[in-house]
Amino acid sequence: MAPDRPPSVDRLARSLADTGLPHPLLVDAARQAVADGDPADAVDRARDLAEATARHLLTGVVNATGVLLHTNLGRAPWGTTLDDARYRTLEFDLATGERGSRQDRAPALLARACGAEAAIVVNNCASAVLLVLAALAEGRSAVVSRGELVEIGGGFRIPDVMAQSGARLLEVGTTNRTRREDFARAVSAADDAALVLSVHRSNYRIEGFTESVAVADLASLGLPVVADIGSGLLDAACPWLADGPPAWLQGEPAARQTLEAGADLITFSGDKLLGGPQAGVIAGRADLVAACAAHPLARALRPGSLVLHALQDLALAYLRRDGDAIPFWRMATLGVDGLRERAAGIAPGLVADMAAVPGGGTLPGVEIPSAGLRLDGDRSADLRAGSPPVVARVADDATWLDLRTVHPDDDALLADALDRLGAR
Repeated sequence: MAPDRPPSVDRLARSLADTGLPHPLLVDAARQAVADGDPADAVDRARDLAEATARHLLTGVVNATGVLLHTNLGRAPWGTTLDDARYRTLEFDLATGERGSRQDRAPALLARACGAEAAIVVNNCASAVLLVLAALAEGRSAVVSRGELVEIGGGFRIPDVMAQSGARLLEVGTTNRTRREDFARAVSAADDAALVLSVHRSNYRIEGFTESVAVADLASLGLPVVADIGSGLLDAACPWLADGPPAWLQGEPAARQTLEAGADLITFSGDKLLGGPQAGVIAGRADLVAACAAHPLARALRPGSLVLHALQDLALAYLRRDGDAIPFWRMATLGVDGLRERAAGIAPGLVADMAAVPGGGTLPGVEIPSAGLRLDGDRSADLRAGSPPVVARVADDATWLDLRTVHPDDDALLADALDRLGAR
């Protein structure tokens, strides 16, 4: 009798949909079940794996231990509702009852979403760069193009961050033109070069007579390549958006494609194009991520349970390809016609086309066609004095209320604010 054939991975994954996990995680469970043993047991084994994955997620628990500040359960609970105020399985493994790691859940889901072997989460992107340099290049040289020695918000500069890490800055090329040969000469001449660092120029652009080196070319130098992609775009194809990537995203580096191009590690922000809370993500080769996680700075820079829970929900939305569940992407992809209709419903005589911007030091110079309401003169102080306050943009002796960043449920509040001003 011929041996039983295992079910197809796709069919097996679809049979697990009732677990509530995103399809990519069900595919992982199905593949492991098919690979691990007897085909006859694959269905039950896949379900066990999927249910174990679901149970491993960061979740609220009832703490009946009598330990008020339970470190594994996130120490002090906080929140205004019972669900919010529950203790959480921050560093607790429900399967074993033993201590776990706060980096096992949301970071692993983000790694899965961008095609990385592993990931960890820290406070912000500057922290991510600091930790990578300290863990991989302390006391050694990190090679960087002069055109990428950026200053980020608040006056913090990449050379200063590098100095704090203990890594030595090895500059190559010029402000506007750096070639692969510049990196190759520096790597060959330096006997202590630890890595090549590529830094995203998040809040400015150099145009004209310019040249830079692609990650794929840096990867051929024989050193680990760390690419700070800054804004946190996970995938240039934007599979979580039904209509694909918007035109204004063209040219923005993305996590998946940067890793595929040869980067060994990437760092990026959680609160920009990723659309989540303030955080920094380090993702890429498992051994390099582990080295970062083992460095003493990792504890100083780690986030708390509220951030990790928010990032877990965000990563699950990406894996479900549910862009509507991510407020940033929901706002960023609204159609202009719909915005005009909403504006007309609020104040027909004030409807105006305008341009939104990504903001946050992301995609400098990029404008997104938008629509909203225009008031003559500067009425911003009057709008801020209301309850709730309305924050508007003032330009060209006019006050602009862009509906792209206003939730539709708040349209009535805008109408009330305009009535208080006598503007409708």
